[in-house]
Amino acid sequence: MIKTPAEIALMAEAGRLLASVFTHLNAMTLEGLSTLEIDRRVEAFIVDELKARPASKGQYGYGFVLNSSINQVVCHGVPSADDILKSGDIVNLDITLEKDSFIADSSKTYLIGSVGPQARRLVRTTYEALWKGIQAVRPGAKLGDIGFAIEKHAKQAGYSVVRDYCGHGIGRGMHEEPQVLHFGKAGTGVTLREGMTFTIEPMLNQGVRTVLTEDDGWTVVTSDGKLSAQFEHTVAVTKDGVRVLTLRPDEKRGA
Repeated sequence: MIKTPAEIALMAEAGRLLASVFTHLNAMTLEGLSTLEIDRRVEAFIVDELKARPASKGQYGYGFVLNSSINQVVCHGVPSADDILKSGDIVNLDITLEKDSFIADSSKTYLIGSVGPQARRLVRTTYEALWKGIQAVRPGAKLGDIGFAIEKHAKQAGYSVVRDYCGHGIGRGMHEEPQVLHFGKAGTGVTLREGMTFTIEPMLNQGVRTVLTEDDGWTVVTSDGKLSAQFEHTVAVTKDGVRVLTLRPDEKRGA
């Protein structure tokens, strides 16, 4: 689970490139686009402009470079020409990128057009919960501290945390140890050490935390049909805290 400084430098470069993909998306007008068209544009940017590999394509037999999870879709939404983003939608775009044999993983929930206040609040709280988890990372802390901080913030806002999916170690492999739960008890679990790299990627639901997988075997939706939102970053444990390897230029740390 421990990466050398040289390996973390390579992961940071993959993270920087992945952050630039989201900067590219930020400049697009997503309303009116199909999720398949977004997938094609992101693939072209990663391959042609960044000279990198979209790591999700081909992983576990998946045929696309991103997951596009709209409204009640919790995660693993499959890009489709039939899914046209419209005003009022929220959509999580989850993207992985490999450069020089190391992988970065990040996601952002976008607000499409005129989004209602309840959906905006869910998205804002989910982003805040991500940062609550990130701020719990430091050498000597426990993995449980991350999940505790996330779940506490979500529950205070009246939301539930999806338990079926979690963050994960990452490096040369997309999914490595440890598993990073987004709920839990402070002071429990693996002790964090300098050089660990993993994702934190909470999914918050407006209603109950339970989910269902649709017949395509990929798309996961809320069991009650209410909205879900997600944000994700890849982080590294440093000597005195945490480094967000996928931090985007438009972000203010912890904002």
